[in-house]
Amino acid sequence: MSEDAGEKTLAPTKKRKDDAAKKGDVLRSKDLSTAAAALAGAAWLKFAGPWLFAILSTGLTGGLDFDRAAIDDFAPGRLLIGAVLAVLPPVLLLGGLVLLASVGSQLGFGEGRWVVGNLAPKGSRINPMSGLKRMFGMQALVELGKSLLKAGLLGVIGWWWARGHDDLLSHLGRARLGGQLAAGWSAMTSLLFALSAGLVLIALIDFPIQWVRRFMRLKMSHQEMRDENKEAEGSPEKKQAIRQRQRQLARGGLARAMNEAQFVITNPTHFAVAMAYDPARASAPIVLAKGRGEKALAMRELAAELALPCLEYPALARSVYYTTRESQVIREELYAAIASVLAFVMALKRGEAPKSPAVDVPTILRFDAEGRLDPRASA
Repeated sequence: MSEDAGEKTLAPTKKRKDDAAKKGDVLRSKDLSTAAAALAGAAWLKFAGPWLFAILSTGLTGGLDFDRAAIDDFAPGRLLIGAVLAVLPPVLLLGGLVLLASVGSQLGFGEGRWVVGNLAPKGSRINPMSGLKRMFGMQALVELGKSLLKAGLLGVIGWWWARGHDDLLSHLGRARLGGQLAAGWSAMTSLLFALSAGLVLIALIDFPIQWVRRFMRLKMSHQEMRDENKEAEGSPEKKQAIRQRQRQLARGGLARAMNEAQFVITNPTHFAVAMAYDPARASAPIVLAKGRGEKALAMRELAAELALPCLEYPALARSVYYTTRESQVIREELYAAIASVLAFVMALKRGEAPKSPAVDVPTILRFDAEGRLDPRASA
């Protein structure tokens, strides 16, 4: 029983993933974003917090310090604006750091892609039916379960932190204000770090879940795989047009050499060598042109148009191709083999009907299609 071509059972290809990413379907994790933002905020409060704490202390002291001049020129608005402007730089820096951590984590999680299309308005986001489906569907139940588990984990972390700081918490308000504020600030940052560790743990659990979800969402059917391969390789008509263009280009540069050639030796399909013998030009046959693939096909087509003998001697064609350059005489070891072929061609031109000669290529000059020595090759 053949497998259903529409059943999605194959792993997604790189092209499939790239195409999905261009449409906005990338790995996302709200838990990772939350963990990165919380960790960045806690780190800022730990190391740059004294700066903010000093500003707040100065503002509080200035707000509670009254003298005769302050009473005569009472301007609470000016005091409030001054306090806000003093606090604004550290608060903006904290917000920028949290935003950078949140966005950066998502870019790293989503293969560094920023999909502008995700910012565009979508009707499905305000469609009541789609909203109800998201609220009461299976996905909503899964998300509810995850939220309860996350809340439980963070609650346990908070309880564990409180157990370790119960002495500090019970003595708050019983000492000097400055010391109590510093102790409270230190306790708050330690709690944020503990909760951030829990959020990081949640993000590490969420990562494989999101990866598997996207993998399952992008799985491909056999038909989709065939369509993608066809698109990547091009249609048969397109490939045929490319090959035709390649042959036309090859023919343009071969015309002169093929007009001077006396015969062509082929592989028969992968290699072609056009040769001629002119005692006034050289003491041995010369390779006028040689080629493989599309160039070899163009040479065979030109040979047919020019009525040149096209002889199939695979081992000999490969040997001449790999040992002789264009406009160069053949190797001395090939004289006997080429002489037999040349005598056959001359007999054809005289109108005779000779029998195709058997040629022998020296073992040391036998090659396979990739140009490797192949002692087992036969002529």
